[in-house]
Amino acid sequence: MSKVHFSGIGGTAMIGGAYIAKALGHEVRGSDNPLYPPTSLLTKMLNVPIYEGYDSKNLGWNPDYVIIGNALSRGNKEVEAVLNNNIPYYSLPEWLKQNVLFHRKNIVVTGTHGKTTTTSLIAWILKYAGYDPGFLIGGFPINFEIPAYLGQKGSYFVIEGDEYDTAFFDKRAKFLHYLPHILVVTSLEYDHSDIYNNLDEIEKAFRMLLRITPSKGLVVLCQDNHANVLKEHCYCPYQLYGTSEGSHWRVKTEIKYEDNKMRVYIYYKNKELCVINTNLFGMHNALNILSAVAVTHSIGVSINDIIQGIEGFKGIKRRQEVFLEVDSRIFVDDFAHHPTAIYETIKALKAKYPDKYLVAIFEPRSNTTVTNIFQNEIAESLLIADEIWLTPIYREEKIPEERRLDKQAIIQFHNNRGKVSKWAENFDEIFNYITTDLKKNAVVVFMSNGACGNLRERIINYYR
Repeated sequence: MSKVHFSGIGGTAMIGGAYIAKALGHEVRGSDNPLYPPTSLLTKMLNVPIYEGYDSKNLGWNPDYVIIGNALSRGNKEVEAVLNNNIPYYSLPEWLKQNVLFHRKNIVVTGTHGKTTTTSLIAWILKYAGYDPGFLIGGFPINFEIPAYLGQKGSYFVIEGDEYDTAFFDKRAKFLHYLPHILVVTSLEYDHSDIYNNLDEIEKAFRMLLRITPSKGLVVLCQDNHANVLKEHCYCPYQLYGTSEGSHWRVKTEIKYEDNKMRVYIYYKNKELCVINTNLFGMHNALNILSAVAVTHSIGVSINDIIQGIEGFKGIKRRQEVFLEVDSRIFVDDFAHHPTAIYETIKALKAKYPDKYLVAIFEPRSNTTVTNIFQNEIAESLLIADEIWLTPIYREEKIPEERRLDKQAIIQFHNNRGKVSKWAENFDEIFNYITTDLKKNAVVVFMSNGACGNLRERIINYYR
């Protein structure tokens, strides 16, 4: 077995990869900047040496090779040490391809939205049904202790396929390394403006993925969005799912909210297949469930196991995650950072809590939302909340002024439509509002792909 060093081990996929490397029998160490929950908890459970900060000295244990995380680039001390000392190195996707995926039937879940939930649902259904799948998930499903598992050689391996680039030395989409046997495309929208110039470039990456999907494989495409165009580029059978007539798999558009559950009616070839009661909410989650049903049904999982697996699925951390209920107030954490995801998250919460006053707090943090590319769409997506707060823009000083998100324009857009909308100068302002002026009957949702000023932890500590 080899000695493997993970530079940037704190990334969700990287820590998952470290667990898989250890399960393969490798000696593992890693390094990263200071880590915080939940990643810090996962690295502690891994029980291997983790160096804080990046330094050439961290490689003094003479690893056989280094896996370099997507977040690292030239100038990083460990990157420079690897290159200067001719130490073998890989990206995580390439390493997974060579060491795991060539030996599995891979279920690759891709798309702009819904990847983490759909990947987790499929992995959980298969585990519930006794298939012992391996998996690597880019989030933290509550049903699993860790978001990665090796599984048995020859078994299914369920992996979240990201279209973001692989590493500083490999600018291809990560998912091009993942050797799909079954491929899911949940949606296709423009995102990652630091990588792609337009939607056509993103679509091209997905078409390249279809080229490596074997003719004996299966592609599962959402009929309701731009992903539908990919059916013309499939080299293997495909199935369509969605709310649209003509889909192989269809979910009834009327969703009943009863006993804090969502009831989803699943149709296959225009015949009702099953009814599922789930803890998940919103049409976007109904579609995630539908795609998971399509995949697991195609494998041969019984309908009973599919239903019971989904009904026992507890959700994902930071996906409509209720982290605190106190004094008739409900606090929710969500990863939404694309306008469509923001809108669907708020819409689902409005349906789940129809009598509550919904406060949406959005942190512009991703490489796209800190710019004005989606400015109008962000303003529109937040409009259905009762009250809206925009936090400070992440690393605002590094964004050219002409490209920077104009928060004041968004606030004015909301105010002109009679909405309470505010721009916080700092996170203390939001914390003080929540702890002193927040209405009693409120639901507060924090939406960010980052820490959102650690407001979650601060609020939990305040109410302890």
